[in-house]
Amino acid sequence: MTFSEAQLNLWLSSFIWPFFRIAAMVTAAPIFSTRQVPVSFRVGLVLVLTWVTVPLLPAPPVVDAFSHDALMLLLQQLAIGLSMGFVLQMVFGGLIFGGQAVAYSMGLGFASMMDPQNGVQVPVVSQFYLILATLLFLVLNGHLILIELLYQSFFTFPISTVGLGRSAFSDVIAWGSQLFSGGLLMALPVMAALLLVNLGMGIVTRAAPQLNIFAVGFPVTMLIGFVLIWGSLPDVMDNFRQLLESGFALIQALLKISG
Repeated sequence: MTFSEAQLNLWLSSFIWPFFRIAAMVTAAPIFSTRQVPVSFRVGLVLVLTWVTVPLLPAPPVVDAFSHDALMLLLQQLAIGLSMGFVLQMVFGGLIFGGQAVAYSMGLGFASMMDPQNGVQVPVVSQFYLILATLLFLVLNGHLILIELLYQSFFTFPISTVGLGRSAFSDVIAWGSQLFSGGLLMALPVMAALLLVNLGMGIVTRAAPQLNIFAVGFPVTMLIGFVLIWGSLPDVMDNFRQLLESGFALIQALLKISG
């Protein structure tokens, strides 16, 4: 059995280009890219997804591995995969921003924990929100929807030197404002209620100057903050779900996938 160089290049190109796109998405997407997920598992997941996807895709173009076209193909596959994962990272970033705003309002700004998602210190309220949002993301089959969108992207954006344009990256940057507006929307009820509590503490201090407001106000603010977090949790998760749907809608728009 003999193989020609053209056949080997065809087999290699049919596997390696989808591999780069899938690997970029797994590297940037939340949950898949967490430090708690072993690198060997991520590599195995990419290989399995590529092995399952390749037989269903149209034949890719055959290019020289050390040519300019090959470099452009590589950059396009990385750009498509990274943009999909980055949009969802901004969704989870909005939730972390909202948790930070709540934590600072109730005096827990210095109580931080390691975020396994990004490997940085975040307030415990953000960590609590992040754990619940991760479970909600899995319950809503967000990981499966992301894989399905990745598969459909190979038909709307076939493997070629033509892919995402400058306007697509501008849309991703513009959508970054949702990170702050969505996070503020999640934290606004708790922040407004705690502002009223602080105003009440100020009135009490003026009425009774001999009262040690630092000994009384800090535990009261924290206690009311925990009650408000518990009461507003359904609304926070609902806002996260809406932000997640908006993120998936942006990915569909970027990849020109019809709903």
